[in-house]
Amino acid sequence: MSGMYGNGIGLTEKVLDYLWGRQNITLNNIANVDTPGFKAQYVTFEEELAKKIQNAGGADGGKTRSTIAEAIRSSRAGLRTTWNEATRLDDNNVDMDQEQVELVRTAYEYQQAANSINSELNRLRSAAKTF
Repeated sequence: MSGMYGNGIGLTEKVLDYLWGRQNITLNNIANVDTPGFKAQYVTFEEELAKKIQNAGGADGGKTRSTIAEAIRSSRAGLRTTWNEATRLDDNNVDMDQEQVELVRTAYEYQQAANSINSELNRLRSAAKTF
């Protein structure tokens, strides 16, 4: 879909994929709240995407629509484990308050991204009807 509609929708597609993954990791953390020795995990995406877009450049070093699109397509979310924070005697470091906040934040961001795609598609439909 991203090639047909431009980088905006392609980027939003990637964000939706990332948010879906972040929600799954957060739910996994919550499911393991009582598992001794379990270490909370989190997903990273923003930093890698920003770095890829910043480094995107053609032969002349300039950013073009296609080099930015490739940077977006090649971006991958990373999974990190929190090793240095032990909040309980059983070495489990899942903080339920933090995980619940993360779930709400992820749901809100997902809804915003989905609304963004819907708005863009509605604009495209409206423009197509005028022709």
